[in-house]
Amino acid sequence: MLTTDIPTRSELKSLATVVDNWCVSIYTPTESDTANPDQNRIAFSNQARRVLDLVTDPDARTALQEEFDVLIEDSEFWRYQAKTLVVLATPRRIRTYRLPNQLSATETVGDRFYLKRLLRTVTFPQSAFVLALAEGGVRLVEVSADRPARTVHIPGLPTSAADYAGKASLGDRAPKGRVQGDEGRKMRVRQYARAIDTELRDLLAGRDIPLILAATEPSDSLYRSVSTYDGLLAESIPGNPEHLSDQDLADRSREILDRYYATQLTDWADLMDKRRSEGRASTDISDLARAATAGAVDSVLVDIDASVPGSISPEGAVVFADSTDGEAPGVLDEISRRVLLTGGEVFAVRAADIPDGANIAGVLRYAP
Repeated sequence: MLTTDIPTRSELKSLATVVDNWCVSIYTPTESDTANPDQNRIAFSNQARRVLDLVTDPDARTALQEEFDVLIEDSEFWRYQAKTLVVLATPRRIRTYRLPNQLSATETVGDRFYLKRLLRTVTFPQSAFVLALAEGGVRLVEVSADRPARTVHIPGLPTSAADYAGKASLGDRAPKGRVQGDEGRKMRVRQYARAIDTELRDLLAGRDIPLILAATEPSDSLYRSVSTYDGLLAESIPGNPEHLSDQDLADRSREILDRYYATQLTDWADLMDKRRSEGRASTDISDLARAATAGAVDSVLVDIDASVPGSISPEGAVVFADSTDGEAPGVLDEISRRVLLTGGEVFAVRAADIPDGANIAGVLRYAP
């Protein structure tokens, strides 16, 4: 089983603020289940050695060497890996992230971290909560990219619609003068749904993770009518969830997530077409660099595999270069960093997902 520690969007924004004379970024492909447990450690050690050869300040080199040595000698750490290890270090601090995405080996040294490839992990994370809702019971299932699905224990969650209504069955007759029949049943299910939503608020508050509903009608519609969570997806898992295991729900939820993310990309491309006609979209690197510096970029799609050597001045002017081997992360990464720091969204995608065959595309907040 993979061991992951994935940065949140707020962590990525914090990482984007780091500026230091010696910012080291190392991406190491790893194996979580290997016959040679030292294989991952050796691969990282070789990359660390190449990076240190680029650090010309003796004090900084010594500090970084000490940080890397502590990590390399931590045998317990190397026992638990995912598909890519990302190490971000300055002479004062080291950070590690184990990712479920398979990324190629890369190392850079510059005045900031190489974050564009790390963004891929949070662009379309294969994680969600599934709310399996039926009149006879409810459970919340956590789905992640690397772990088996599991039911989350929530102490205050109602056990069933009938129990919440204080009845042996929802089919019980209501006292004279009360709503009865189908309308009475719907009213009690809606109350049950509202109680569930209330219990989920503390768990979901502040999270940016999709919630997928697994329910039949009318429970599906009734829950949606009272839900307060903005991350509830429009598509549900059909059928009675009481007949589905946690893993069944996880498998079906991943299909829904794939369609949801594909729709997001389609919607973004449609928005770009609309904004282009208004003078508020671009695939030109120089234009986007200036716009990102001015805080005018609302969102960008950036090719996770593309590299454009060069740098961007504090005023937003691009200086292209021949190569960035072992040097600063490059122009695309710097545009992404500036978009993050000015409150924009960055989606790290594959080349085929970007309009016009470009390696970056942006929607602007206003026309230049």
